[in-house]
Parts: sequence; C-alpha cells; structure tokens
Amino acid sequence: MFISAFAFALMSALVKEASLLGVPLLQIIFVRAIISVVLSLADIRRVGAHPLGHRRGLLLARGIAGFTALTSVFYAIIHLPIAAATMLHYMHPVFTSLLAFIFLLERPTTATLGCIVLSLIGLGFMVAPLWFSAEPTSLAFWPVMAGLGGALGSGIAYTLVRKLVATEHPSVIVLYFPLICIPGTLLLGGNDFVWPDAMGWLVLVGIGCFTQLGQLALTKAMQLDSASRATSLSYVQIVFAALLGWFFFAEVPASTTLVGGAFVLFGAMVSVRLQPSGASVK
Repeated sequence: MFISAFAFALMSALVKEASLLGVPLLQIIFVRAIISVVLSLADIRRVGAHPLGHRRGLLLARGIAGFTALTSVFYAIIHLPIAAATMLHYMHPVFTSLLAFIFLLERPTTATLGCIVLSLIGLGFMVAPLWFSAEPTSLAFWPVMAGLGGALGSGIAYTLVRKLVATEHPSVIVLYFPLICIPGTLLLGGNDFVWPDAMGWLVLVGIGCFTQLGQLALTKAMQLDSASRATSLSYVQIVFAALLGWFFFAEVPASTTLVGGAFVLFGAMVSVRLQPSGASVK
C-alpha cells in the first residue's frame, strides 16, 4: 500500500502537469488507459491467465466504477491543490468499510472505525472554509464534490476488487479498467483531443506507468489483507502529494488543510498500530 500511495502521488502530479500543458482531461485518461492495456496484457501473457477472466459481470462493474472514480479524481486534481484533492479522494476507506461490511461481511475493527472517525473530522476541517467562510477560498464546490464522488467510486471499485481477488489474476482485474476507459473517453471527449509536444507525451507516459504500478500494488495488498485495513494504510499518499505540490507547483496547503491532514494521518496510524495481528485474509 505504501508503494501504491507513492505511485499514485506521482501520477497526480503528472496529471496536473499534463493539464497545464494543455492536454484535455479525457485525453489524459485515454492515454493512461492505452498504456495500462499494453502492460496488463503483457503480464497476463507472462502468467498464462485468461485475459477476460471468469467473473466477467463483476469485472465489468469494477471497470465502470473505476472509470467514473478516475474521471472525478482527475477533475479534482486539476482544479484543486494536489494535497486537497488527494485528501478528498482518501475518504474512500469510509465507503470501502461500509460496502465491505454490507456485501463482503467484513466487520470493521475498532481501529478501522477510529480511522474512519478521525478521517471524517479531518474532512470537516478541510471543507470548513468552503462552507462557512464568506471569503474567497482555493476550494470550489464542484471540484470538492468531484473529489468526494471519486472517493465513493473508489470505494465501490475496491470492494469489487476484494471480491474478485479470490478468482482473478491482478492484471486481469486491472485490465477491465482501461477496457472501459478507452471507449468511454473516445465517446465523451474524443473530438477535443490534441497532439502533445515531446514533454506532453513524456508526462502522459509517466501517468500510465505510475498508475499501473499503483493499481498492481493496491490489488496485491487486497489479496493479503482485508479491504478496509489495506485501504486505510494508503493515507501516506497525502504527505507525498503535499510535498510534490509544494515542490513542483508552489502549492502551500491552507492551515485548515494541514489540520485536517493531521487528523487523517493520525487515523492511519491508529489503524496500523492497533489493528489485530490476525486481521490478514488467507
């Protein structure tokens, strides 16, 4: 999960850079999906798995949920500071734990519940300027809603991944994601695509490669531990995102974002330190 968090933080920084270079949102997702298809098929061929898997209905649902979540998350990253967008996205353990409890019968531990409560407190601090202040704020309503919608979509996708890992190879699960993204982006925004310069292509390739690494590491973590615990460990991405936003885009987080992030990170520490040792899933 730490490898996944670092890869996704790098992906977020490159998404913002691609937008600054003039690449449309849906084109960023399209190129990232093409790269993911190539890498996934190469790994599937290496291990000899069937590329379409066995539980194709659930795999298709995972792809649709992932596409919806990714579009929302990328929109938030482009229009908000990276740290703020990342923190909104990392509300997904709240949704993951709830969905895993309902559909997978995974009862969250006290440590996981504590992580969720602290995360919600952190979210409250971060969005407080948006709701209660009459002064201009760097957070806008629709990007914030997109970030939370992306968190919900990610929670659905992660719950489906947890259901699928018992029968499907990780690269097969990942493959269905771009199989939905490619026709979806072409249908919704293909007419707006542009031809990037050399730097633009380099950034787009980096987005695809780091996303693939993040997804594979995430899927592997789901095989080794419960859905709610595994996703709670990835909160360190907020730290990575804040550092990258500060270093590359001169984004200094607001004081409310810092306080909220502290609650979220403290929740992650509670989850890691107090989780029962027998929580892993065989």
